[in-house]
Amino acid sequence: MPHRYPVREIARQAGVSEATVDRVLHERPGVREGTVLQVRQAIADLDRQRTQLRLSGRRFMVDLVMDTPKRFSALVRAAWEQELPNLRPAVFRVRHHLRETWPVDELVDQLDDIGRRGSSGVILKAPDTREVADAIARLTARRIPVVTLVTDVPMSTRIAYVGMDNRAAGATAAHLVCQWLRHVDGQVLVITSSERFRGEEEREMGFRSTMRALDPRRGIVDIPESDGFDATCRTLVGRALADHPDLVAVYSIGGGNNGIVDAFTSANRCCEVFIGHDLGDANRSLLLSGHMTAVIHHDLRADVRHAAQSIMGFHGAIPAPHRPGTSEIAVVTPYNLPVDDLTRSPRVI
Repeated sequence: MPHRYPVREIARQAGVSEATVDRVLHERPGVREGTVLQVRQAIADLDRQRTQLRLSGRRFMVDLVMDTPKRFSALVRAAWEQELPNLRPAVFRVRHHLRETWPVDELVDQLDDIGRRGSSGVILKAPDTREVADAIARLTARRIPVVTLVTDVPMSTRIAYVGMDNRAAGATAAHLVCQWLRHVDGQVLVITSSERFRGEEEREMGFRSTMRALDPRRGIVDIPESDGFDATCRTLVGRALADHPDLVAVYSIGGGNNGIVDAFTSANRCCEVFIGHDLGDANRSLLLSGHMTAVIHHDLRADVRHAAQSIMGFHGAIPAPHRPGTSEIAVVTPYNLPVDDLTRSPRVI
């Protein structure tokens, strides 16, 4: 397997022994396929982060742990890789632990494994459960700081939350829906991926409370626990459209937006207002095609920068503990779509 890094660096990035890396590199038997993939991913991560390896300064090895669809973990990974050079003279390296569906007990096992192996810090997107909070406490006891990302675990020992005010984001979505449906009758569909995530729960609460204040007679149809994947959302929204002939708008909190559009198209129904979250490729395409009305977005690069600064503050690498504020909430339409960092122009997929 071609590589340009010392075995020790690859082992540290992959979180396995140097002997295991050596066996994988020389294609010797006795290594599980999952571990082989882990080593290959570590080499790929080192390639993407190679500009950091040339920098001098204090070094931090952090672990990014996310229970989230690939479409969002890809955005966060890209934000980290874009922001890493700006953190100099500190040198950050990131180990990725990303799964689309992660049973809580297995996620907790991963956090405990990081605790045993050691880390400069953990950036975590995980459900708000007692088991997760207890795992964070165990990391804290080992002097490993935890920063929650996008969705919080507030009753834990995490040192900071980075992300937007999710309740305010839901209220913003409600304001937009009320404005754009002023002359349209009908109900609004609210769809979440999981009630275990505090961020989604807060967005829904902000949306509902603001809808009650601004348009109390407007009906709301709820689809909880969709899982956020296109196929599931297509099926669930199709059923909701059959049961509710007056659905005219969607607030998608948890994703699966291509599936939602397919359901409306298959039912030959018009979605007057469709609001979602995050500017992944799918949502960019839906905005540009006119299927989505607006996307609630925030600067993920600022989030990861604040996470890194929080970890640096914990370890005394900056003069005082870093207390990040919430991220600015942006309303993105096809006419103010941020340019792609690579092409410097709106991406059309």
